[in-house]
Amino acid sequence: MELLASLRAAAARAGLTGLEVGSAAPFPRTRRAIEERVAAGLHGGFRSTFRNPAVAADVRASFPWAERLVVAYRSYLPSAGSPGHARPGTGRVARFAVEDEYRPLRAGLRVLAGLVREAGHRAEVLCDDARLADRAAAVRAGIGWWGVSTMVVSRRHGPWLLLGSVVTDALLPESATESEGCGTCTACLTACPTGALTSPGVLDTRRCLSALTQSPGSIPEGFRAAMGDRIYGCDACLEACPPGRPLLAAAPEGAGRIDLAGLLASDDDGLRRRYGHWNIPRRDLRYLRRNALVALGNAGGTELVSVAAVYLRSGDPLLRAHAAWALGRLGGAEARSVLRAAAARESDPQVVGEIRHAPAEGPGRSKF
Repeated sequence: MELLASLRAAAARAGLTGLEVGSAAPFPRTRRAIEERVAAGLHGGFRSTFRNPAVAADVRASFPWAERLVVAYRSYLPSAGSPGHARPGTGRVARFAVEDEYRPLRAGLRVLAGLVREAGHRAEVLCDDARLADRAAAVRAGIGWWGVSTMVVSRRHGPWLLLGSVVTDALLPESATESEGCGTCTACLTACPTGALTSPGVLDTRRCLSALTQSPGSIPEGFRAAMGDRIYGCDACLEACPPGRPLLAAAPEGAGRIDLAGLLASDDDGLRRRYGHWNIPRRDLRYLRRNALVALGNAGGTELVSVAAVYLRSGDPLLRAHAAWALGRLGGAEARSVLRAAAARESDPQVVGEIRHAPAEGPGRSKF
């Protein structure tokens, strides 16, 4: 109890919202659920806990001495703010990614692990780590319940939580589990722009806009209009969650709005300095630019044509293809002229197809 009290006090000093303790025993139901998602292809190629469900659902596979999971959490609202309403020429970022919200969480976890070691016990930090299904650990520790959205939902903080754990052999007292749940509420299902939440607790990652912004390759055409002004992440299901609305209402507006022309004009070094904490596939900044071009096409306004037109001369066919789509969405005589000129010199089959289709798309239409 004395060690637990010290850990709680240290967590507060480190800026963590709180911590709870759960057993390090395996999570057999979580393992089955992950295996079912993988078998159905719902993981969309993402690895993480999908890579090895047996490991993700049993922390003792990695740390045989584990007895407890000290699960720390950090609520990033209201401090992360809110992007507010769409503004011409701008894109938005999910609230957890406006700043590197994981940095203070990881720092706090390291402090907790240090205290456990000083008390004579083993301790290892796991945060966003494939060796632990962190949501299962949080539910067992009583931080919240499994939400319909697949997120951990807390009575006080809704789904606006980041999670991490310290694995230890210290026999700390276990916390009481959370008894509440979503009940009949399915607000997140109806709020999802692409129907990625196919049923309560089941996410088809292939349709999830947040996942698509973090995936390699082209953004499937049928999902581009649905992305709206999103550049990275998607908060739609979180915004709809009733327990999280008080924190959402308290978040100041303005954070998470990014000037698209400025982003697309930035060099790699500038983008890495500002957005290096994002999960960009293979750390390849072409995917960030790809997302920005989609948001540009959805932003509307012929004044943005010149911004997209630059990328029709990119050496990267992926960016040329998305620039062509954006120009088709923006529309107007200048966009059509730029596309005609590009068609005369283009040889890449995908880009040629995008150029041919672009003028027929028209602003404001969605194929989803």
